[in-house]
Amino acid sequence: MGMPRKLKGFMLFHNGSNFMGQVKEVTLPKLSRKMEDYQGGGMGGPIQIDFGQEAIQIEWTCGGFMSEVIEQYGVTKHDGVLLRFAGGYQREDQGSYDAIEIVIKGRHKEIDFGTAKPKEDTDLKITTVASYYKLSMNGVDLIEMDFINMVEKNNGTDLLAKLRTAIGL
Repeated sequence: MGMPRKLKGFMLFHNGSNFMGQVKEVTLPKLSRKMEDYQGGGMGGPIQIDFGQEAIQIEWTCGGFMSEVIEQYGVTKHDGVLLRFAGGYQREDQGSYDAIEIVIKGRHKEIDFGTAKPKEDTDLKITTVASYYKLSMNGVDLIEMDFINMVEKNNGTDLLAKLRTAIGL
């Protein structure tokens, strides 16, 4: 029997710069499929038809004002902001760490400056939406999605390769 992997520490990189000591919290992206009910004649009940990945976003909170982030607000390229989350996860029955990495290319959708109150803690909350997403564990790519180029890889298998061929891409 094994123990679960628990996050023991993380770092967030923004366009290659590390934000050591400045990022308090990261809400990692939720992976969710767009599914629609379908029930045709002769079927005893509906099944869910998979129409692909829903939008991906990451939310993160900084411990104060971050000019590097503000400067990226309104970037016009769909992948103008690069974020990399690096987390060290450990099982309590092992001494080693698993390196979990999430790479996001996108742009900042929302920057929330919070409440300004003298002599009180201030947070800067950012929501970054993705046009590219990759999840790796110990250097092995588990999931990679490149929405612009119609690529969706799971465990190295491109799930959209046949569709790209079918539509002439």
